[in-house]
Amino acid sequence: MTITQLEYVLAVAEFKHFGKAAQSCHVTQPTLSMQLQKLEDELQITIFDRSKSPIAITDEGKVVVEQAHKIISEHKKLYSILNESKDEVVGEFRLSIIPTLSQFIIPLFIKEFAQKYPKVKLIIQESITEDIVRDLEDGVIDAGILVTPLNNKNIIEKQLYYEPFYLFTSREHELYQKDTVKEEDLNIEDIWLLNKGNCFRDQVLNICARVRETDLQGNIEFESGNFETLKNLVLSGYGYTILPHMAVTKIPKEQQDMIKRFAAPTPTREVSLVSSKDNVKHKILNALEEEILAIVPDDIRQIHDKDKAIIDIT
Repeated sequence: MTITQLEYVLAVAEFKHFGKAAQSCHVTQPTLSMQLQKLEDELQITIFDRSKSPIAITDEGKVVVEQAHKIISEHKKLYSILNESKDEVVGEFRLSIIPTLSQFIIPLFIKEFAQKYPKVKLIIQESITEDIVRDLEDGVIDAGILVTPLNNKNIIEKQLYYEPFYLFTSREHELYQKDTVKEEDLNIEDIWLLNKGNCFRDQVLNICARVRETDLQGNIEFESGNFETLKNLVLSGYGYTILPHMAVTKIPKEQQDMIKRFAAPTPTREVSLVSSKDNVKHKILNALEEEILAIVPDDIRQIHDKDKAIIDIT
């Protein structure tokens, strides 16, 4: 049994297809199939049922896949521990970030990080909160940037900043006439939302749910995957949306009259760098935290106080 064979097992378990698994491992399909057959012969079991489409994992195979995850994780951890003993910051680091943060944070720190730590291979991907938590627990990624608190005892949260929410309203909407907006002023039927599965959407609905339990109604219902589309819908002359601080800073001067502050305590999201308690890549994690904090605007890096109300993501 080899580490390579176990990596092939995990690839087939993920893709349920030998060709795609081989491609992901950068080998030919015959090579991957031969190595898996050797492993099955050695263990005297069948890991994958090749007669089904997509390929299915047998009951015995599920045990192998589960243990393969653990072995590969510990194998990678060994290299990470050795890298930690070196004087320089070096190694591979996998980071996941939720989409409503990535568009603002990544462009601000990525160039400086790459120049300062040339021996770190930083692999970044967008994922939703649920997938980030699962990948952290499974050891698939090293850290995540998302909205907290998660209330998960297996995950360490390092708070980066507190980002207040603002209303962005059409000039034709009644809320445009207000200088500040209270939560009880919100009519959920007029709001444009991000799509389902997005934690920012959940936070917005939690704001509205405190004052009104109305279902989303109306003759037009549209959900978007990005803030820019929501802003354009408001600019078209209908309704309003809720935006985080960093999105508001991108709004041009001629549209800033459409931005409305919330009355205190301001609805706010807590943004954190999170990692598993088992994470051993402390040098890279600390370097990442340092570089992100260096680019966070001073007005949102301040410690949470009584003027802010952290909105839960559930």
